[in-house]
Amino acid sequence: MTSTTTDLTVTAWPDCPPRLLRPGQVAPESYAEYTQAGGYRELSDAGALLEQVDLSGLLGRGGAAFPLGTKLRTVRDAGLRGSETVVVANGEEGEPASVKDRWLLRSRPHLVLDGLRLAAATAGAGRAYVYVSDDRAAAAVTDALTELAPQVFGDTEVTVITVEPGYVAGEETAAVRRINGGPAKPTDKPPRPFEEGVLGLPTMVSNVETLANLPFIHEHGAQRFRAVGTPMSPGTFLATITGAGRPPALYEIPYGASFSTLLEVHGVDPESVHGALMGGYFAGLLNTDILDATLDNESIRRLGAGLGCGAISILTDDCPVAVAASVMSYFDRENAGQCGSCFNGTAAMAAVICALRDGVATDDDVTRLERWSVVLRGRGACGTLDGATNIAASLLRQFPQVVSRHLGDDCPACRTAAFTAVRPYEVEAVAQT
Repeated sequence: MTSTTTDLTVTAWPDCPPRLLRPGQVAPESYAEYTQAGGYRELSDAGALLEQVDLSGLLGRGGAAFPLGTKLRTVRDAGLRGSETVVVANGEEGEPASVKDRWLLRSRPHLVLDGLRLAAATAGAGRAYVYVSDDRAAAAVTDALTELAPQVFGDTEVTVITVEPGYVAGEETAAVRRINGGPAKPTDKPPRPFEEGVLGLPTMVSNVETLANLPFIHEHGAQRFRAVGTPMSPGTFLATITGAGRPPALYEIPYGASFSTLLEVHGVDPESVHGALMGGYFAGLLNTDILDATLDNESIRRLGAGLGCGAISILTDDCPVAVAASVMSYFDRENAGQCGSCFNGTAAMAAVICALRDGVATDDDVTRLERWSVVLRGRGACGTLDGATNIAASLLRQFPQVVSRHLGDDCPACRTAAFTAVRPYEVEAVAQT
């Protein structure tokens, strides 16, 4: 049983006018269309915009949910101290189960560029980069740049950088390393990019969805931005929903919406759901506790997972052990091969979970897996190993009875048609509606 699919539904959320999505938008939005809707508004006071970004509570949408205002202010302060600064729109969507960044870059390139323009002006950046691995996204952004008059970005030089796709290629230090001419592989931290990034300069690397929120804040202000969402997770987020035997969908969901509402909108019977894979491959598995959850950073963290990049795979017929085996095997193949703890650790954990899926693992294997899921956390130059340990730890914590059944080779789902996918729940950005 595999999970690769190509058809994508882009749908508005009930009673929540979209800020980022344009359902039905397939061809790239033109400069004329974007400006007629109010895009590329003049920025008269970058400091005032930064204050509004701070007040908005805008969090990063790439996975870490770090406040954008803090990132901007740190790099801006470096510029005020006399340093040149750089901003990077990170659109290298390394999570195969996520499609939001590719959709924005392909369909609304001017929205992303407008956000990059505002970030560059706020940070005082002389250089700006759009970092992508998708050819169609790169072409859409490049074409959009040709439509712009020179005064739109002023003295800021904008460059599109393309890279071979890969799970680690979108990590912020990997992006910096690639822009600097090296391989798209993470580097040890410190220094972090805001200290020493592109060309050795203070650099703000931010996810394209995050930057795409800046034009809304610029036009409407922080209070309007916070009109939806929760106090700790304000605004909306783009969610890529896969699994449950349904075509994948991209929704713009207000933070705080219930998971049960998501199932209703997506056409999934709650009785058929036995869990979810959260945050793409990174944030781990959740059991049926997700059915009573709300979709915001704080609520999902309390369950022991995270929203991450907003990708959620709903588990119905797929066995959690088999799903974990596929994800862990992906980590084993996709790690950068730079850190021994990750190179060897992902391979060892993948071997155990695959053996568990196949009904040949032992109690000692599971004991080792549990230990590795703790002692390997936090090692390595990037978060790949943390994602792998999240998968192992959450499988053991959230589905102990399923694990026990596999130790006895007694899983009906895996006996008949085990879930096997090289890139679990992969989705392509081909919009249908």
